[in-house]
Amino acid sequence: MPYLERVADVFVLNLGSQGVDDTENRISPTWVAEINTLLDEVQASSGAAALVTTATGKYFSTGVDLSWGAENLDQINRFIGTVQEMLVRFLTLPMQTVAAMQGHTFGGAAFFVMAHDYRIMRSDRGFLCFPGVNIGATYSPGTVDMVRARLAPHAFHEALTTGRRYGGGDAMALGLVDAVSAADSLHDDAIARAGELAGTRGDVLGEIKRTMYANEIRSLLNPVAGVDEMEWASN
Repeated sequence: MPYLERVADVFVLNLGSQGVDDTENRISPTWVAEINTLLDEVQASSGAAALVTTATGKYFSTGVDLSWGAENLDQINRFIGTVQEMLVRFLTLPMQTVAAMQGHTFGGAAFFVMAHDYRIMRSDRGFLCFPGVNIGATYSPGTVDMVRARLAPHAFHEALTTGRRYGGGDAMALGLVDAVSAADSLHDDAIARAGELAGTRGDVLGEIKRTMYANEIRSLLNPVAGVDEMEWASN
């Protein structure tokens, strides 16, 4: 399960299990609930603060747990709705957020990092990928709208329609991430970036974000339908 640490003014949200490397950190109902609980803890704090989201080992996250979805088709529309509600929460969090991708970031996790204010990726290993076109999975209007708001038109089109796997350098060149770092400095670089902006934390920042992304928020919060009719496969 995800866990929380703190370095000075920066909360560090680790997506995996404490003391265990190489967990795939798949997005499931339990995982989403735990992330929301940890965000409650972060938001209950006072004073300057920012958030870094990261993981350990080979994977940042392999995305939505397709195995769970295949076994729970009657619940999948509501589940994707809760995922989108979580994206809104990150998109509008009243503090700066940095996704530090130390490993592979696929599918739903790629959308998840796009809900963060900044993205830093390991330069030498790991891929960022929106694989829907290759696995027979379309994207909801809300998630597409959110990514469109984050990327230049050519990057938006290529990333969502080709299923290409981007290494750190290519992801930065296309504008999918803001920076790349070596493996041994990624964690510190992300914390430094977040710490520089910790003083902006507050209701004003949250309101600015809600105004900037008002259309995307509305789209993400629209009820999800039809996901249960898609062809789900275990990854």
